[in-house]
Amino acid sequence: KVLSSLSLQASEGVTFIGPDTQAIQAMGDKIESKLLAKNAKVNTIPGFDGVVKDADEAVRIAREIGYPVMIKASAGGGGKGMRIAWDDEETREGFRFSSQEAASSFGDDRLLIEKFIDNPRHIEIQVLADKHGNALWLNERECSIQRRNQKVVEEAPSTFLDPETRRAMGEQAVALAKAVKYSSAGTVEFLVDSSKNFYFLEMNTRLQVEHPVTECITGLDLVQEMIRVAKGYPLRHKQADIPINGWAVECRVYAEDPYKSFGLPSIGKLSQYQEPLHVPSVRVDSGIQQGSDISIYYDPMISKLITYGSNRAEALKRMEEALDNYVIRGVAHNISLLREVIVHPRFVQGDISTKFLPEVYPDGFKGHKLTDLERRELLATAASLYVAEQLRSHHFLGTPRIPIAKSKRSSWELSVRLGDGIYPVTVSKDGTSFFVEVDGMKLNVTSEWNLASPLLSVTIDGTQRTIQRLSRNASGDTSIQFLGTVVSITIV
Repeated sequence: KVLSSLSLQASEGVTFIGPDTQAIQAMGDKIESKLLAKNAKVNTIPGFDGVVKDADEAVRIAREIGYPVMIKASAGGGGKGMRIAWDDEETREGFRFSSQEAASSFGDDRLLIEKFIDNPRHIEIQVLADKHGNALWLNERECSIQRRNQKVVEEAPSTFLDPETRRAMGEQAVALAKAVKYSSAGTVEFLVDSSKNFYFLEMNTRLQVEHPVTECITGLDLVQEMIRVAKGYPLRHKQADIPINGWAVECRVYAEDPYKSFGLPSIGKLSQYQEPLHVPSVRVDSGIQQGSDISIYYDPMISKLITYGSNRAEALKRMEEALDNYVIRGVAHNISLLREVIVHPRFVQGDISTKFLPEVYPDGFKGHKLTDLERRELLATAASLYVAEQLRSHHFLGTPRIPIAKSKRSSWELSVRLGDGIYPVTVSKDGTSFFVEVDGMKLNVTSEWNLASPLLSVTIDGTQRTIQRLSRNASGDTSIQFLGTVVSITIV
């Protein structure tokens, strides 16, 4: 239907901003695209290039290739119609389930089988080509943090590639684009093993969700370049002109419950929505606003959150701050998972693969595990917030309710319930500061205490934290978003 629509547009004199139908059709079919890639001398994963007829043939082919194998839909995408098989029985089951899913998702039940590259990285090359035979590769994006074969965190450049591997991947990506006379922006995806051997996976004949990270490090506006190419202009840049300036990270913010299979969709109305655009070097691409409905009929992505820095550490630190300052109410969201990923030691070191999430969280994601110091910080902040709210309740429109009876109270003995424990906390106030004793340790908590805002910037013994105040229920529990994770506290 899409290809027919493009043909109709062309006959009516409408210019489609993107590649032509021939390139879309060729690269949209995994079997045909793999054959084209081989002919263009692009590294391909060993496998069977034809259509697998039935389960018996699937088993025969899998044995010839050698287990494990990947069974995938020829017309597939987004992780649908894909199964890994480690033996004959799993191959038969995989063939049946993949063909059924492919037929229902794409109207095409054709399958192919190829060698499964265990524990790979998913690294893709952005290409840009015009209608005059010119083509460029615009560096790579690391997209290895995935769940159910769908990307969650992307960054550019990759921590793994050296200049030689980057150039080799880029040149092969351009060779494939030229082989199909590609014009416009597109992405050639590769799997890369631990020895930096790379294999063609597929080509996406469109603008990718993660294109902003490429724009950040190259300075190119890919949408503008696509429009220029569609108009017939030649590319304005040469390969030597394409830089790698700084580092960019993108997190896909989803309306999902990350505690269920790393993210099962959540539906509802965005009762409160505030993007962290006040944080420096932050970009948010979204199509929703406060009051929007997240329904079952569309992808549950809320936005793309992008941060940029002069180096990776700076980009990640800004992402951490941006996630802490992102206000989303009304639906479950994956901010807690995203924040845990970007601060995890393995991710920070660049030790990642497509198996990162199941390896780091083998029993599923459970949220942030508080250290003893973080637990004390949370208790001190909760107690200070409680006292600040109590003091505020004594005023009306900025004026004490009973000016004659001024309270001289300056200290409070509280008990705070956190999880299964109840902790004694002593709070004393001096000006805008609170001095809190928890577990025999004294902490200094300061803030502007703008209780009308859902975001509180709190400094705890010199460490700045962003705290989100959530709703209070009938039992008196107050929910606070602390270090990306929602926790419930009660003053008893």
